[in-house]
Amino acid sequence: MADAFIFELVSPERLLLSEEVTEVVVPGTDGYFTVMAHHAPTMSTLQPGVATVKTTSGSQEEYVIFGGFIDVMPNSCTVLAESAVSKGDLDKADLDARIAEAKEAADQAEAGDAKTKADMYYAQLTTLQSSVLA
Repeated sequence: MADAFIFELVSPERLLLSEEVTEVVVPGTDGYFTVMAHHAPTMSTLQPGVATVKTTSGSQEEYVIFGGFIDVMPNSCTVLAESAVSKGDLDKADLDARIAEAKEAADQAEAGDAKTKADMYYAQLTTLQSSVLA
């Protein structure tokens, strides 16, 4: 059995999860990556996507996160999400509203970095929508 570590998933609204886990897969800005016990210390930004958590009991839980940060230490991992919800509790109307806002922001953004970031966020949300609501 894989070694366990403490994982916490925190959103501005509440603490969604705090328990010992064996593995966490998160949507990093440069792509998905896996965190296990004894991982090298790392800090990274997160993009919208699905975080998968494997608990010490062997169950797997999925959470939809809308960006944020991850702080990894050898014996713990904390995700500070801009917003997060259990995948089973995802509200389609909320996701549709986020996508509409992102589309509007992308359409109104000036050329350059702001436009690139807005377009990227819109693309990430539409990809998330197709993967979680398929």
